[in-house]
Amino acid sequence: MKLIHGGDVEGFREEFGREPLDFSANISPLGLPEGVRQGVIHSLREATQYPDPLCRKLRRAIGEKEGIDPEYIQCGNGAADLIFRLVLAGRPRRALVTAPTFAEYEQALTAFGGEVERYLLTKEEGFALTPRFLEALEGKPDMVFLCNPNNPTGNLIAPSLLRQIWEKCREKGILLVVDECFLSFLPRPWEHTLKKEVQEGAPLLLLRAFTKLYAMAGIRLGYCLCGDRQLLSRMAGVGQPWGVSVLAQEAGLAALQEDQYVENVRALIGQERPWLWQQLERAGVHVVGGSVNYLFFRSDVPQLGEKMRRLGVMIRSCANYPGLSEGWYRVAVRTREENQRLVDCIRQAGEGDR
Repeated sequence: MKLIHGGDVEGFREEFGREPLDFSANISPLGLPEGVRQGVIHSLREATQYPDPLCRKLRRAIGEKEGIDPEYIQCGNGAADLIFRLVLAGRPRRALVTAPTFAEYEQALTAFGGEVERYLLTKEEGFALTPRFLEALEGKPDMVFLCNPNNPTGNLIAPSLLRQIWEKCREKGILLVVDECFLSFLPRPWEHTLKKEVQEGAPLLLLRAFTKLYAMAGIRLGYCLCGDRQLLSRMAGVGQPWGVSVLAQEAGLAALQEDQYVENVRALIGQERPWLWQQLERAGVHVVGGSVNYLFFRSDVPQLGEKMRRLGVMIRSCANYPGLSEGWYRVAVRTREENQRLVDCIRQAGEGDR
């Protein structure tokens, strides 16, 4: 089976018999917060019970943190689970996605028979979303998926443009889905979210996840904010009733208390991202974008990804993203020591091609 994402650590172990340095998955470099680890351990006392299918305590805690009515919140087995539930519940005949972007939107749409229209982001425009996107809404798709910041490019949508897109979608009755899973890595995420527009009946759904910020990828926990309670009810009805485990719910409750950890992650990323960007450029690659905890770049070194694997470092080839080709890569921003090793290995991988 061909995997479409990074983070295949087990595949690396089986191939090389050792642990990799994983830059292919955009996870917090500080690891699992101690409070979350303790929360998971504590939750084992209840592992003999079925989890709460409504995630009541967790939804109330998220609602308090977000300033959102818990009735507008639904939790899932990661944001990917919620994407599939949304498409199955909404059954859009035609949906608009950007390219390149996160694979699950198109995967879910095609799995359930939806027609996908791709709006291509171009290298000439730095893969940024521009006001031309508004023209694509004239065709009135049933659903629009946006990733903000985008994966893999790391580009943020200009707040004024995001507002225009939302107003046009609301006017035309188009369900706007904005994936904000990486937004919390920003020092001022509230400047880039449409959270205030999550109101009763509004055709808007925001995706969030604990996965990246709290290094909880293996625990699996995401949630969405949406004022259309009928849609949320349908989403709940098309998945398994116990989609969020006891361990995941307790981990989420503990993570919501980790304010200092979040500040530490943001500070580290804010310090290391510009340093890594500069060092990658000096190592001979062309960095195109990155506003959060990953950088997107172009390299002319043939088979760079495979050469890096042999050096013990996993990076994300972006060749399987629609709109991209061989030579495009994405790397996470990690600690200084790890980032230095990444740069050294990139230099080493390119030495034989000079």
